[in-house]
Amino acid sequence: MDIRHEALAIAPVVLKQLRERDDAGLVPRPYTDPEGGAPLRCCLRHSEAGERIVLVSYAPLRRWAAATGAEPGPYDEVGPVFVHAGECGGRLPGSGDPAELHGARRVLRAYGADGRILGGTLVELPKERAAEVDGVLREVFADPDVALVHVRAVEFGCFMVEIRRR
Repeated sequence: MDIRHEALAIAPVVLKQLRERDDAGLVPRPYTDPEGGAPLRCCLRHSEAGERIVLVSYAPLRRWAAATGAEPGPYDEVGPVFVHAGECGGRLPGSGDPAELHGARRVLRAYGADGRILGGTLVELPKERAAEVDGVLREVFADPDVALVHVRAVEFGCFMVEIRRR
């Protein structure tokens, strides 16, 4: 069964809003990343040392629900994400699924088109096996009721990426 899905970076219009005031109502404080390695949600890559970034609160399900008319109810979460402090050009076209961002301990939360959570899957993969998450995603999307999946880091709850059925 060929189930197609794609990883989505945060949209430029949403990034502009988040850089002014995040989804927790706070004004972000940009800083220069001294070491690099922060998982950037604006372009789905890791930051490099010396880049200007900012940690903001982001409510991906709330924003998706507002655009689709869904009702996430109590599953409306606000969590931390790293983005570039200024415009960065976004994700490169044809860059594929950023599997390396899924490494370590991640939870995949599946949501239906109505905004209800349908389930969660804990994934523990070392970085060198991160591409194996694609098989787990195929299993999750095998349920025809799954409209999208949110990938979050277990330890800090950071939103990593939204994956939608295409």
